Amino acid sequence: MADVFNDYARYYDLLYKEKDYAAEALYIHGLIQKHKPGARTILNLGCGTGKHDACLERLNYRISGVDFSDTMLVEAHKRTISDKLEFFKGDARSVELGKKFDVVISLFHVISYQTMEEDILAVFRTAEKHLAPGGIFIFDFWHGEGVLNDPPVVRVKRLEDDMIRVMRVAEPLVHKDKRVVDVYYQIIAFNKKDAQWSELKEKHSMRYFFLPEISAYLLNVGFTLDESLEWMSKEKLSMAWYGVVVASNKL
Repeated sequence: MADVFNDYARYYDLLYKEKDYAAEALYIHGLIQKHKPGARTILNLGCGTGKHDACLERLNYRISGVDFSDTMLVEAHKRTISDKLEFFKGDARSVELGKKFDVVISLFHVISYQTMEEDILAVFRTAEKHLAPGGIFIFDFWHGEGVLNDPPVVRVKRLEDDMIRVMRVAEPLVHKDKRVVDVYYQIIAFNKKDAQWSELKEKHSMRYFFLPEISAYLLNVGFTLDESLEWMSKEKLSMAWYGVVVASNKL
C-alpha cells in the first residue's frame, strides 16, 4: 500500500501545489474546536510531505507526523523549524510512538488506501491506542454514495515549475464487488535542467466506504461516530465523493 509513494513522492508536491492545505488545516482546526476544545497535541497518520502538519503547527498545535515513505519524509523534515513539529517513519497500521495525543488525524484519503478489512481495523486501532481519554479521531475517505452516483473517469493533469514539467494520466477501474477503485497512473516528466524525459507507472487501489460500515469498524475498536460531513463543508454527508468523520473514544 505505502510503497507506491516512494517514486510518486518525487512529483507529489508539484501535482498538488494547487491544494489549499492552509484552508484544510483551518477546517480541521474548526472540527477540533467543536469536538475537543482545548486540544493541543495531534498525531497525523499518513502525513505525506508534512504540509497539513506545518499549517496546523502555525495554529499552535504540537504535531507528530507518521509516514511510511522515506521520500515523503525527506520533504516533511524540511518543515521542522520548531520543536512543535516532528516526523517519524512508521506504518499507520502498526506504529507505536509510546505516547498519547488529544487528537489523531488521517487526511488525504489515507483510510481509503486500506483496501482490506484487517488493514482498516489496524489503522483504527493505532488511532485508538494513541488517543488520550476523551480524545477524537478525524479522518477523510472516499464515500460510496458519491463514487457510485458520479463514477470516476479518466483525468489528465499537467503542471510545471522551474525544474520539471509533468503530465499525469489517471485511469480508474471500479470493482463494485470489492468496493475498490484501481487508479492506474502514468506520469511523464521532463527535467528542464538536463532536458531528460522520465516515465512512471503506478496503480493506487482506493477503497470507498458507506457510513454504516465506517460506524461498525469504529465501534469494533472502541470509537463512537460523532459526526459525518461533506469534506470542507458543514453539510451532513449525503451524496458527496469525499466525506470526513469525527469519532471519539471511551472516557
